[in-house]
Amino acid sequence: MSRSSAQVISKRRNSQSVEKDQFQTCHIGHAQIIHTDCFEWLRTLPAESIDAVVTDPPYGVREYELHELERRAVGGTGIWRIPPKFDGHERSPLPRFTALVETERQVIRNFFRDFAQALLPALKPGAHVFVAGNAFLSQLVFGAIVEGGLEFRTEIVRLVQTLRGGDRPKLGENEFPDTCSLPRGCYEPWGLFRKSLPNKMTVRECLRKHGTGGLRRRSDGKPFFDVIQSERTPAREREIANHPSLKPQSFMRQIVYAALPLGNGTVVDPFMGAGSTIAAAESLGYRSIGVERHEDYFKMAMKAIPLFAKLNISNGSSVLIPDDQIDLPLR
Repeated sequence: MSRSSAQVISKRRNSQSVEKDQFQTCHIGHAQIIHTDCFEWLRTLPAESIDAVVTDPPYGVREYELHELERRAVGGTGIWRIPPKFDGHERSPLPRFTALVETERQVIRNFFRDFAQALLPALKPGAHVFVAGNAFLSQLVFGAIVEGGLEFRTEIVRLVQTLRGGDRPKLGENEFPDTCSLPRGCYEPWGLFRKSLPNKMTVRECLRKHGTGGLRRRSDGKPFFDVIQSERTPAREREIANHPSLKPQSFMRQIVYAALPLGNGTVVDPFMGAGSTIAAAESLGYRSIGVERHEDYFKMAMKAIPLFAKLNISNGSSVLIPDDQIDLPLR
C-alpha cells in the first residue's frame, strides 16, 4: 500500500442516510479530496456553505462511462475516435460528440440541470461557478445549467491552438481536398455562472456579508479578462496524470485565483478528475475540496495534486519546483 493510500482516513459505507464521514477521504495540504458521487456529497452539505466552484465535468453520456474510459486507456476506439498522426504529432483521442442522437442530448440536458439544482442550495449567494465546456456542446450544457437555477454571467474563452477539427471529409479527402468538415479548434468555452444575489442586495453588500458576488482582480491590478491565452497541457503535466481532459496549471491557476474575490473561502470541484483544480488552489494557498466518483481517478489525484502544486508557472509554462522547497503533507 502506498503512503498516501495508507493515510486515507475513512471509507464510505452503504446506508440509507449518507453522512459526510462515510466517504473515503484524504487531506493534502489545504485540500480535502473525497471519493464519492458528487450528487450524494452535495446532499450532505449545509446550506450556503460553498464559496466558489471550478470544474471540468463529464457530460453524462457514453464517452465518459467507465467501460468506455477503460477501452480508451488500452488504445481501443469504442466511442472514442483515435485520429491519425498529423505532421509527426500524436493526436489525443476525441469523443464522438457529433454522433449524439436526441435521446443522448436529452441525457446531457437532464444531467446538467440536475447538477445545478443539486448545487444551488449549497452555494453562498453570489458564489461563482466556472464550468468547462466544448464548442459543440456548450450551448446545450450552459442552457441546462440556467434551467437548474444559476445565472449565466458570461463565457470565458480559453484560446488554445489544438489539432482538433480542420479535417477533410472522411473517405472524401481526395475528392474534396479543399474542404474541411469543421473549423480547426482554437478555443475552449468556459461558462461562468453565479447564484443570484438576494433581492436588492448589491455586490458590495454581498462581498461584505458573504465574501462572494465578484471576481478577484489579477495580481497586477487589472480586471479578470474573459479571454485567456493558454498553452496546451504540457507533456510534463500529462506524465504526472494521464487524464483525458487534463487542463494546464498555467490556465487553471488564473481561473481559480479569480474565483474567490477576497482571496478567502473554499473552492470546490465536484468532478475532480486528476485534481488540476485542487492543485491550482493549493498552489495559491486556497482551501479546496475535490469530489471524484471513479476510484482510479481518485487515486490518480492523490498522487498528482502534490506534484501539480509544486509546478512553478513561468511565462505560461510549467517548471517543477525542487522537492525541498515545497512540502504538502498527506494525512
